[in-house]
Amino acid sequence: MDRTAIEQLIEWKERKNRKPLVVRGARQVGKTWLLKEFSKLYYEKTVYINFEKNELAKRLFEQDFDIWRILRSVSLMEDVDIDEQTLLIFDEIQEAPRGITSLKYFYEDAPQYQIIAAGSLLGISMHQKDSFPVGKVDFMDLYPLSFHEYLLATGNERFTALLKEKDWETITLFKEKLTTLLKEYFFIGGMPEVVDSFVRNVDFNEVRRLQLQILDAYDRDFSKHAPISEVPRIRMVWKSIHGQLTKENKKFIYGMIKEGARAREFELAIEWLLDAGLIYKILRIKKGEMPLSGFVDFAAFKLYLLDTGLFCAMGNLPAKILIEGNLLFSQFKGAVTEQYVLQQLIARKLYPYYWSSENSKGEVDFIIQHEDTIVPIEVKAEENLQSKSLRAFIHRYPALHGVRFSMSDFRQQEWMTNYPLYALPYVI
Repeated sequence: MDRTAIEQLIEWKERKNRKPLVVRGARQVGKTWLLKEFSKLYYEKTVYINFEKNELAKRLFEQDFDIWRILRSVSLMEDVDIDEQTLLIFDEIQEAPRGITSLKYFYEDAPQYQIIAAGSLLGISMHQKDSFPVGKVDFMDLYPLSFHEYLLATGNERFTALLKEKDWETITLFKEKLTTLLKEYFFIGGMPEVVDSFVRNVDFNEVRRLQLQILDAYDRDFSKHAPISEVPRIRMVWKSIHGQLTKENKKFIYGMIKEGARAREFELAIEWLLDAGLIYKILRIKKGEMPLSGFVDFAAFKLYLLDTGLFCAMGNLPAKILIEGNLLFSQFKGAVTEQYVLQQLIARKLYPYYWSSENSKGEVDFIIQHEDTIVPIEVKAEENLQSKSLRAFIHRYPALHGVRFSMSDFRQQEWMTNYPLYALPYVI
């Protein structure tokens, strides 16, 4: 399985002012596999410690932060000599008391050693017992597989090469195949275990079973990591997201959680899910001008899940819909497609906003700021090419060029370019 995050790890390895690296991500997005694969490819010697499984290792940092004592203890524990060329992987570091804090002293007292720590955001973001080593570590965020990575994992490298070349005439010839692959990805999503299972078994029922297991594991983690008093509200928000996205206006409505609900009751629950990496919060902007962050309406937002496959599992979307033409898209009114588009943007480290008019009669699904350019993005689940809201937005800000993603073929106009949805990772 190829993960593009390997390139970020290589860049970290070659960095002159390298700090201990913390790899963050929701549970089961593939952090452990990625680090082991990286160590296998680029290091002759690796020491791997999983603090969730190793009771002795959990006590490494209790006595003090003497790095030389810690390194000697690790060497004895793993029966290996550790030098400056050894990669040290501290997995599930949040399970070791003061483990996260120790990274500060690795940076200050032994910067020549190469250390990568990993853990779920459920633990790292909320590890209240440790002081966090601000400024003493580097970070890398890992997400579910993008559609590009899914194509690689399923043996469709030739299509990735074709899409990179942007040979639209040839791409159109293979539209049916690419559309089928895209629909598979909508249902399967990018959780590594799920993708790996599908590659080996081509069994949609097994895909769904694994997705439900992951959702159940997240639910159990709520009780493990969140304040007890907040768990019921976290579950209520979590279970409401699917319904919020499948309604016509996808703005988050507190009243959909329970009748009479107010923001102050659920703000902490939403922040907890955000910190855990399980949801994304997309804020509304009032203007399409630089910088977008200066025109944010914090009272209006949408919530999305971390993965399109989990979104389909949460809504109990049957696998058979995949082979029933456009029923997938019409039934979910674009919600799955928007989830897909957002997931690809996040994978590219493009964190969008959305825009809607004050009278709510027009809305642009996503607005991104890429370097010195603002890009308004409209998402269409089918081949319907009417883009009244996007056109109105461009009319308001004529210096901008719109982008539309749909199931239609590539088309370029003076004010807007339409790209097929399956080309998204290669054009933004």
